[in-house]
Amino acid sequence: MTSEPLLVHGMGRELVAPAWAPLTAPEVTEVLRGYRLDGTAPAVTGPLSAVVTWRSPRPMSAACLASLAGPDGGAAGRTVFVKRHGAAVRSVAQLAAEHAFARHLRDCGLPVPAVLTAADGATAVRHGGYVYEVHQAAPGHDLYRDAPSWTPFLSTDHARAAGAMLARVHLAAESFRQPARPFAPLMTSCEVITAADPAGQVARLAARWPALERYLGRRRWRQDAGRHLVPAMGRAQPALASLPRCWAHGDWHPSNLTWTSAAPSADVAGIIDLGLANLTYAVHDLAIALERSVVSWLDLAEGGEARADLAAAGALLDGYQSVRKLAPAEAAVLPDLLPVCHVEYALSEIAYFTGVVGSSADADLGYDYLIGHARWFGTPEGTRLLGYLRRRAAR
Repeated sequence: MTSEPLLVHGMGRELVAPAWAPLTAPEVTEVLRGYRLDGTAPAVTGPLSAVVTWRSPRPMSAACLASLAGPDGGAAGRTVFVKRHGAAVRSVAQLAAEHAFARHLRDCGLPVPAVLTAADGATAVRHGGYVYEVHQAAPGHDLYRDAPSWTPFLSTDHARAAGAMLARVHLAAESFRQPARPFAPLMTSCEVITAADPAGQVARLAARWPALERYLGRRRWRQDAGRHLVPAMGRAQPALASLPRCWAHGDWHPSNLTWTSAAPSADVAGIIDLGLANLTYAVHDLAIALERSVVSWLDLAEGGEARADLAAAGALLDGYQSVRKLAPAEAAVLPDLLPVCHVEYALSEIAYFTGVVGSSADADLGYDYLIGHARWFGTPEGTRLLGYLRRRAAR
């Protein structure tokens, strides 16, 4: 490993210093001593050491790949993925719900890496002020692992393959029965977009996080929401009320997938990072997949304009519908849902920046995300994307 300081993704294209200290080999080794690395108990049957081979540049937690030396029992030489969360961001119980969904998808035959268990059967452990989870390494090529958020697909074939795999996730999720995870930093939901009084629901969510409430109190958020968010929610709500809810990935984009090769025609090999997963709707998750990957949002932040990639949008939707046909209500609501599918996550991101890491500058960028992305859909380019989706729904 290089001795150079680790830099991570910021809110734009630039790399920044991490908010969370990088994982170290002694720290990872100590955590792994409590895990069943070979699938049996007790957790470790001999000496164990871990070598950190790669550190994730994602900014909201600390994560790494670690190669194991020892112990007895077959774990030597294996590579595992270790992730550390601040206890204010994720609890053991919150991760247990996420891991149950991951296990369900895996049991349904989807390529989700196995979550490893500790000697007591828990899938997450707390040490001090941190919570840790350990997974098998994902299969395939991690082609997008250095790409910042909102990086587009490298090819339309990738978009098509991602759409098809997302449809498989939604079909498998229909048989998963678990309550929604409550609002928390860095988590998606549908609490606002389905509320009879969306602004009132924002106020109730903010009341759970005093730092978020204080931040919003300094912004004209009710006026901004009334102009840019609430109208689309009102149009989407009747159709959503007729649709069944299901658990969903919540953050479907190219770097949360691994690939069978580095070729433009590669298929999806693995599904990773279900950290935002929650009880929402299949079409809400599909809207997030489009929002994450077919608009050049980083250009919007830097130059005031963003382009929509209709070819990628069409390929993703074609791939999806090759596996799971959208119901007429889903196809019709997608254009209204797309401008507001990010609302709950954007609020949770502001809660994270204000209440966990204390970055007012990043909170301002989070607010720009909340309002600015919805406002973009009223521009000619945003209207072009929504018109394309409406024409598809009409067909």
